[in-house]
Amino acid sequence: MPIDFPALPYDRSALEPHLSADTVEQHHDRHQRAHVDEVNALIVGTPFAESSLEEIVRKAQGRLFDHAAQAWNIQFYWQGLKPASGGGGGTPGKRLAEVIARQFGDSKGLQQQFNTAAMRLFGAGWVWLVQRRGGGLATIATANASTPLTGDDTPLLACSLWEHAWYLDYRHARDKYLDAFWHLVDWDAVAGRLRG
Repeated sequence: MPIDFPALPYDRSALEPHLSADTVEQHHDRHQRAHVDEVNALIVGTPFAESSLEEIVRKAQGRLFDHAAQAWNIQFYWQGLKPASGGGGGTPGKRLAEVIARQFGDSKGLQQQFNTAAMRLFGAGWVWLVQRRGGGLATIATANASTPLTGDDTPLLACSLWEHAWYLDYRHARDKYLDAFWHLVDWDAVAGRLRG
């Protein structure tokens, strides 16, 4: 059963002016598609041939893991964003805001810790808001294709720190990309991923 290449949940230009249609097209149509295609090529004739993408990420190693994790991470990233004109950005709803306040003081405190983790990561990777097994929240950065999906944390929100996610729009200014990212966060999607 081949892994599907999912469509974007919105039009390519819907995240403008924060992420350009060109950036979204490159990230989705070129990079994400290439990872999905590589996963499909690598699983032929293997025990993973009938597995879901999430199962492959949790169990694979080497090249298959790298491509499967990147495909999953990128799709998770898109699902955590919403056009600003459609309600993206803003502030978390009451329940999520309360959980964030317990851990970070408020959503500004979350943004500061998240952005700090992102700026400290050397090279490519991801920064995440995760829920720990005990219910608390944390921000973590992972290098390259690494993902919290393989551990005990539940991913709630992801931001791509691969250059193709922002270079066309922000050049070397990762900090400006991070500022733009918060204008697109789909807080309802984040809240829907909370456990308990």
